[in-house]
Amino acid sequence: MFESVTPLANAFVAMATPASLLNVTLATLFGIIIGALPGLTATMGIALLTTLTYTLAADQAILVLIGCYVGAIYGGSRTAILLNIPGTPASAASTLDGFPLARSGRGGEAMGLATVSSVLGTLVGVTALAVVAPVLADVALGFGSFEYFWLAVFGIVIAGGMTAFNDPLKGWIAGVLGLLVAMIGQDGLHAHARFTFGSTDLAGGIALIPALVGAFGFAEVLCVLRERRAELAARTVGRIMPRLSTLWGYRRTIVRSGVIGTGVGIIPGVGEDIGAWVSYAAARRSSPERDRFGKGAPEGLVAAETGNNAAIPGALIPALTLAVPGSAPAAVLLAAMFLHGIRPGPTIMIEQPEFVYGVVWMVVFATLAMGIFGLLLTRPLLLVLRIPRERLMPVVFVLCVIGPYAITQRLFDVWVMLAFGVIGYVMRRMDYPMAPLVLGIILGDLLDKNLRRALMLADGDLTPFLTRPVSMVLWVTTLAMLLVGLAPVRRGAGRLVGLAFGRQGSAP
Repeated sequence: MFESVTPLANAFVAMATPASLLNVTLATLFGIIIGALPGLTATMGIALLTTLTYTLAADQAILVLIGCYVGAIYGGSRTAILLNIPGTPASAASTLDGFPLARSGRGGEAMGLATVSSVLGTLVGVTALAVVAPVLADVALGFGSFEYFWLAVFGIVIAGGMTAFNDPLKGWIAGVLGLLVAMIGQDGLHAHARFTFGSTDLAGGIALIPALVGAFGFAEVLCVLRERRAELAARTVGRIMPRLSTLWGYRRTIVRSGVIGTGVGIIPGVGEDIGAWVSYAAARRSSPERDRFGKGAPEGLVAAETGNNAAIPGALIPALTLAVPGSAPAAVLLAAMFLHGIRPGPTIMIEQPEFVYGVVWMVVFATLAMGIFGLLLTRPLLLVLRIPRERLMPVVFVLCVIGPYAITQRLFDVWVMLAFGVIGYVMRRMDYPMAPLVLGIILGDLLDKNLRRALMLADGDLTPFLTRPVSMVLWVTTLAMLLVGLAPVRRGAGRLVGLAFGRQGSAP
């Protein structure tokens, strides 16, 4: 009888313990509060919480971080709806229709729809995580150094292009900057010091957690302090629980946005905010009420919230099977897995298959906690939004300092955090995206090791980089993304298409 029990069922039995349920409940509530407070992002919350999980077992530590992840992405919708300020970048699309709904006296309805849509979107993504992750891990077993090199390049290029729509060049510059930062320290093959300038601190390289806390935490503190505080759109919210008939009317939008969000989440380094925007755009194109979008259309809010939450399990798929994060929060989660002795990658389904199925249930438990808290604690959470930022930001800054220092007890990591905070602040003021920078730091080691290893395997011959089947697909796709991101190429293609259709239209 026990032999017939599936790995997924075994993982459920292992995770459904009182301690696990308590941890995920508290972590998800913490994440909702983090996401609901403007200036505290999901990435920052996970990075700070990582420093408090060292005493926990590996599975419990990752459970806590996933709970924070799910809660924070959802929590950003609270401020997006009531303040017109996205609590996290993933909730930016929710402001378009959520805030107009709140101003018209339908704030409770908007938050109820956002909650249920978030739950359904995450469950769609979880289904994909359970099905796709084992398959992708099997496929990745055939990857060699040549493929991993191009996978790293592809991740940087696509993340830069999709997080900086108006100017992809800025995204690529941020990604290359991250790669350069990753080159600091001893190389992974021969321990040769690079770009250390005689400093023993730099010889150890730039640690990921201090860089992330600085780029997303301290930089956010600096940015928030420049902004004026917004007022609540409504002091009362009214009815919260949406009607089943309303949800049924948006069933196609929910399914479509869930699939889109999951697909976008799988793309390395893109993240939940792009999932929300792409889902919102797809819903607007197909909706018979597209003219109402941006003016208080419930369907627009449903699409955005479904898309950004579906991207969470989508982002975990490449993180677990390829060790390539799908978003910035997933990047911190990936770093936490390594810190706790878990080795994501193609062999994880061979070495630790129970952990992958455990992650599926971690996301499910966090999603259920998110839905319960979202529906029951909406009114009490309004009090959280009234915390003066003059009192909140000093606390955040102290946590930004303590977190990196607690990992290695090195003052150098505090200086790294401060430096990346200033760099992140300047980049944001100049409209450079942060996700490619983070992805570059993470993928730099993967790119460097596999490039040099592949060159040694091929005796310096570059031909395998271009002729191996998977490598060919990756470099062709990467080149296409680079060309499409260049404005002259887009204008030229547009003129060619216009001429082609013009001639066809003028034919007798």
